[in-house]
Amino acid sequence: MTTRRAFIGTLAGGLLAAPLAAEAQPAAKVARIGYLANHVASSPHLPEALRQGLRDLGYVEGRNVVIEYRDAGEKLERLRALAAELVALKVDLIVATAYQATLAAKNATKTIPIIMVAVADPVRIGLIASLVRPGGNITGLTLLAGTEIVGKHLELLKEAVPNLSRVAVLWNPANPMHVLRLREVEVAGRSLRVQLQILKAQGPEEFDSAFAAMTRERAGALYVVGDPMFVQHRTRLA
Repeated sequence: MTTRRAFIGTLAGGLLAAPLAAEAQPAAKVARIGYLANHVASSPHLPEALRQGLRDLGYVEGRNVVIEYRDAGEKLERLRALAAELVALKVDLIVATAYQATLAAKNATKTIPIIMVAVADPVRIGLIASLVRPGGNITGLTLLAGTEIVGKHLELLKEAVPNLSRVAVLWNPANPMHVLRLREVEVAGRSLRVQLQILKAQGPEEFDSAFAAMTRERAGALYVVGDPMFVQHRTRLA
């Protein structure tokens, strides 16, 4: 009887202790991701692509991962402050879309991992040391849209319009990559014996004056240098 009472007592004690031990277990850590964008509206599919990729890996937003969204709304001067907000929140990593957002994140932290998305020529613009060994705290995806391809674009335009003699080139001086790309365009222009009319637009409010200028100079074609802002307003440009 004593043995039976002892066994029951031990069993009861164990059952009572079990939930207490379970309650004492630390809750599973919820991952926190920062999402920093130049302008979400220009690439509305990217946030959902991120969420779907996380779900494929077992991370469900609101359950075991929190995503802190920060959108500059095309006002690139806001990116620095938004990046600082994400760092202050102590996110586990930052997903940065396009060059400007990645640069803002890089300037805000040297320790939090940064995943760049759709950045062309990250080596030449100084974001990483090399594609093989990026170094620092940045990795991610780059675009096959480097400066070497720009000259080929102009060649294709010349092939499509053989009698082409004057091309308007629309670029965004706020994009540091465009300085490098303009050099390639100028080299290709000389090679193809095409006269270039270089016109700038840092925002859609400058489109009208640029198109008025190319109309006055009777440009035979327009080459738009790749840029997130131009992509966002592609319908208006077309």
